Amino acid sequence: MAYCCAEVKWFKYFFASLGVFHMQPEKLFCDNQAALHIASNPVFHERTKHIDIACHFVRELLVNGAITTAHISTHQQLADVFTKALGAPQFFYLLSKLGVRDPHAPP
Repeated sequence: MAYCCAEVKWFKYFFASLGVFHMQPEKLFCDNQAALHIASNPVFHERTKHIDIACHFVRELLVNGAITTAHISTHQQLADVFTKALGAPQFFYLLSKLGVRDPHAPP
């Protein structure tokens, strides 16, 4: 989540330098409910005693309103197309969700 937040922040600065401003918070989808709870809850007791600076970075962006977070099912996670080896049915399902079509397939 921290890497994605850093990329979102960089893109916002980049587009602002080009004169394109987007004032609404970016929506960050995550399939890890524990990460979402840690990011949204500042006091999470002993289980989060030794978290690194990345969690604080995500928490700061969340509190400032730069991002919002939402849970997404593991089977709906579109990033898996780029990061995991998937079975054919799941792979083609996620490709269809991305809008990728086979140009040689009949209409």
